[in-house]
Amino acid sequence: ELVESGGGLVQPGGSLRLSCATSGFALDAYSIGWFRQAPGKGREGVSCIGKSDHTPYYGDSVKGRFTFSRDNAKATVYLEMNGLKPEDTAKYYCAIDPRRPCAAVADFGAWGQGTQVTVSA
Repeated sequence: ELVESGGGLVQPGGSLRLSCATSGFALDAYSIGWFRQAPGKGREGVSCIGKSDHTPYYGDSVKGRFTFSRDNAKATVYLEMNGLKPEDTAKYYCAIDPRRPCAAVADFGAWGQGTQVTVSA
């Protein structure tokens, strides 16, 4: 199970931290990451950590602003989002996959219910 939290309404330039609590599977057996989807648009890969390569992957639109981290003891991953822009407005999903690489995080096989992030003045 993947349960996201931490979304909300924030002004441009603000920050949010999303959390994804995991349960029911061995986290180390999966790549885990975040994708987002805005109304009327397709999925966009945001960030990911591979199951064998723990160097975080970031989509071009969030590099330098977002930071992905994981707490294995809590079986939870986080997405720290700084310098938020209106174009970051979307529903953010935590996702896992046992085989796909992080560059394909938007196509991962399982995801949670999502958490809404709205960036607006």
